[in-house]
Amino acid sequence: MRPRVVVGVSGASGAAIALRIVEILNERGADVHVVVSRAAELTLAHEVAPEALSRLRGLAKHVHDIDSVGAAIASGSFPTRGMIVAPCSMRTLAAIANCLADNLITRAADVHLKERRKLVLVARETPLHLGHLRAMTAATEAGAIVMPPAPAFYLKPQSVEDIVDQIARRAIDLLHLFEPLAAQWDGEPQPGVK
Repeated sequence: MRPRVVVGVSGASGAAIALRIVEILNERGADVHVVVSRAAELTLAHEVAPEALSRLRGLAKHVHDIDSVGAAIASGSFPTRGMIVAPCSMRTLAAIANCLADNLITRAADVHLKERRKLVLVARETPLHLGHLRAMTAATEAGAIVMPPAPAFYLKPQSVEDIVDQIARRAIDLLHLFEPLAAQWDGEPQPGVK
């Protein structure tokens, strides 16, 4: 059976990560349910390409409207293998941390927490103030995994695409659906090796 995964896309910077996550999940045969906020629609067009939203929707098996809080993914009786919110704005993270299920992204995330399913929040903001940190703590205490999109510089990425790909694969790996997809550190560099 294909793993069913929810991907929420909020309006924070880093829209390319969401697109890459959906591409990889699609390549792996996952049953992908996507919800895109209105702000994310603008960010996808600005940061990726004007046609990025159409491409994202074309890759997903199911696309849900942000206001459709009665969608299947809003119910605990609809089983999934996990959810990724990427990028996750601080507004979305704070809503999830405080159980404010006011749209389909935050409602689906709330369902994942209450059902004790994997929820990965690719939190995109810097620097962080105390309110951000408290929201991240509350989300973590509720069961979410907060994963800022930090580049794996030890892998010596050659392009922005390499960085986006690694972050997307790492987020998917946190759901434990497949064998590890992200490149892994294999030990200490040898003395004298550059």
